Amino acid sequence: MKATGRDVVLLSTADWDNPSWTNKQHMATLFARRGYRVLYVDSLGLRRPTMNTRDFRRMLGRLFKGLPWPRQVYPNIWRVSPLLVPFHGRALVRRLNRFLLRILLRWHMFLLGLRQPLVWLYDPLAAELGAELAGGGLAYHCVDDLAAVPGINGQVVRQAEARLAALADFCFVTSPLLRENMQKTFKRVIYEPNSCDYDLFATARLGLTEPEDIRSIPHPRLIFVGTLSAYKLDFKLIEALAGRQPEIHWLFIGEHGPGSPWDGQASLQPNIHLLGPKPHGRLPTYLAQAEAAVLPELHNDYTAAMFPMKFFEYLAAGLPVIGTRLPALTEFEDLYFPADTAEEFEAQIDRVLAGARRDAKAIEIACLHNSWEARFARMEREWEAARP
Repeated sequence: MKATGRDVVLLSTADWDNPSWTNKQHMATLFARRGYRVLYVDSLGLRRPTMNTRDFRRMLGRLFKGLPWPRQVYPNIWRVSPLLVPFHGRALVRRLNRFLLRILLRWHMFLLGLRQPLVWLYDPLAAELGAELAGGGLAYHCVDDLAAVPGINGQVVRQAEARLAALADFCFVTSPLLRENMQKTFKRVIYEPNSCDYDLFATARLGLTEPEDIRSIPHPRLIFVGTLSAYKLDFKLIEALAGRQPEIHWLFIGEHGPGSPWDGQASLQPNIHLLGPKPHGRLPTYLAQAEAAVLPELHNDYTAAMFPMKFFEYLAAGLPVIGTRLPALTEFEDLYFPADTAEEFEAQIDRVLAGARRDAKAIEIACLHNSWEARFARMEREWEAARP
């Protein structure tokens, strides 16, 4: 990697204003707080668009955001929302998009005076463009098995990752299976699990005021925070448990994702409460009002490579966690209450509500080690050490 200043071009797979913050927004703000200047590039649209209302609103909104000058959205962070053709399965479309994006990003870099940037890539389809711009190195942050996401052309993603492997200086991954997969092609793969904003979520232990919109919901309460997507959440399991334990109330914070069977549904079981998305900074006020947090995930190719974003956030908030036995959580099974079937979930819920807890000291150590700041410092040392 060449010597660089403190400039970063971050090619994301999530728009900056997505209410469910992920690695992309967190990493951008961490770069910014460390003194880097960041050009944050909104999602290039990996998933094939459908004609549903959500996708239509998103495309319409992109028209209004696609302005040809940088917009500052955070200290040291400027956002660009590319207007691209969304059908990435076609080679001609990909070439056209690369041409359009190259012009747009170089224009923004010129206006901002970005020189020799580190390119931080989440979208493998931008591999060649990333390499062109990367005067200060190219890193692929692989946080999901994108090829396993419904609506994404898996073959195109795999081919793009293979091309990226020959160009990238690093590949950072968030789960053991992703590490295993990426080590087949990338020359340097570093595993760092998903993290938490420890200082923010630890405030949930301070007796925060209960939000108005949940005051009428009885206890005990179980809480889930995240996008409600059919390829991640086990909706049938949730509904079965809600029916078997009608006295326990389930709180869901997050927007509807692809395939959500609850989207637009007029009524749910009376103990399932959809609260919609909430600002990231307000999440501890909701977590503080629940008896336990849940991760009722499906078992499939996508979740096999997934490390849940909320795992350490729940723990930092002081909540016991009941969740599916995901491969990425195997090394942390002593920190949560694993379950797969409805019978196992019901038994673990009863245990937790009866007072069962995991070792608080072990949880504290794990949360601090896997805070965003601690993880970023370790990752920064990797690319700093690689400079000539």
